[in-house]
Amino acid sequence: MASLFVNLVKTARPRQSLKNLALLAPLVFSGYLFSLPELSTALISVFIFSLLTAAVYIFNDIIDLPSDQLHPYKKNRPIASGEFPISSAFFFTVFIAFLALYLAIKLNFFFFLTCLVYLVLQFFYTFYLKKIVLIDVITIATGFVLRVYAGAFALNVHMSVWFLLCVVSLSLFLAVGKRRAELTVLKNTPSAKHRKTLTHYSPEILNNYLSMFSASSLLSYALFTFFEPPPPIFHKFPNLHSLVEWVPVTLIGTTKWLMVTIPLVIFGIMRYTKIIYEGEKAEAPERVLLSDRQLLGSVIIWGLLVIMVIYGLGFMRS
Repeated sequence: MASLFVNLVKTARPRQSLKNLALLAPLVFSGYLFSLPELSTALISVFIFSLLTAAVYIFNDIIDLPSDQLHPYKKNRPIASGEFPISSAFFFTVFIAFLALYLAIKLNFFFFLTCLVYLVLQFFYTFYLKKIVLIDVITIATGFVLRVYAGAFALNVHMSVWFLLCVVSLSLFLAVGKRRAELTVLKNTPSAKHRKTLTHYSPEILNNYLSMFSASSLLSYALFTFFEPPPPIFHKFPNLHSLVEWVPVTLIGTTKWLMVTIPLVIFGIMRYTKIIYEGEKAEAPERVLLSDRQLLGSVIIWGLLVIMVIYGLGFMRS
């Protein structure tokens, strides 16, 4: 029983849940980070979506068993190695998926609808969409976009079009980077045996895609910081007025302070691109984030600056 649980956890890949932190973006950028009801709802939505993605990963490993056994790393996964019986894996897939959807509809109907769309999209991706060149990359990117909008629906908050452009551009950048890293990993293995679409992607074309989406990610984020002012905070925390009475009038009313985070975004994109070209670990973005200190440090500093601008300087603007 213990080994079954361990193999279940390994197959569910809890490290992949880092991607689901994208559901917290609407919480931060809508100004509700320190509002307990909204924070609790956001954390619950992350947990539910993590259950859903766990079911998807288990299901993918069942379907991809033959190709995973040819992969230099994936062949060691519990299902591919034979340590986790397919019958048990299928049972847990169905159980976890239905549990996630049940909890989702209890939270919010539109959040449930987004989860259902994500689940259906992943189902079609596993069987069909991942075999179509370019559509496979767009589908991966769509998964990131759905995560962000799941968080927005859970809280019932508005996300600006500029933020949507940031999410779409960054999602495509990460998806293309994943394919580029796969080519590196499988350089000594016939890629068609693992993923047929890889034979239609040359390093040159993926390099061009990376350049295109890295530029669009940077530009869309810069436009977001310039055109979209951070949300007002005082109407959510009216007792905090007195905390900022000492602030110089010169700073009050400034709405472009998010632009100070742009250099960190530039560094993060450049660092991630360097890792893609020089290493093999970029096949999994969460592995890159956890293993590269420079990239992780830049993300942490960026997050702290965003919170300072929205929730620190935000008090001055309100």
